[in-house]
Amino acid sequence: MTPVRPASRLLIAPLSAAAGGPLYLQIVDSLKREISEGRLEAGAPLPSFRGLAEELLVSVITVKRAYEELERDGIIYRRQGLGTFVSAAAADRSREVKTAHAAALFRQGAREAAEAGLPYKSILQLAEAAIRQDAEDHPTTHGGSLELASYHLASSGAPRGKRRQVR
Repeated sequence: MTPVRPASRLLIAPLSAAAGGPLYLQIVDSLKREISEGRLEAGAPLPSFRGLAEELLVSVITVKRAYEELERDGIIYRRQGLGTFVSAAAADRSREVKTAHAAALFRQGAREAAEAGLPYKSILQLAEAAIRQDAEDHPTTHGGSLELASYHLASSGAPRGKRRQVR
């Protein structure tokens, strides 16, 4: 039998009932961030329900709900008697889930801007300004994605089907 590695210390920010969203979703988001940023690798053990609950000062039920959601998304898996671990496909699954969520938020923002009467070009400028501001506020999160985002926004300034070529 292979020895089980002890659960690693997680870098989860303190949870807050005032920080918009249920506590279990804050745990889910924190663990996804740890995985997508490479601090938790495939096969890494996670703390027990009780251990994480004590560390975060939340109920065991809150941690259990977070783990269940992550397991449902294929990001973690549980082995009876051994513990909970990061799945091999966790980084890809985490990225897929985050990308789908980001796309939904962009669609919602574009819809609201259009309902406010903004023309297509102004909506693109608003999106680019938001991306640039976020990159300035969180430079380590963006890496090279800001340049890529600028390229895509610049190349898509015209309505669909009428894309401009970037020089």
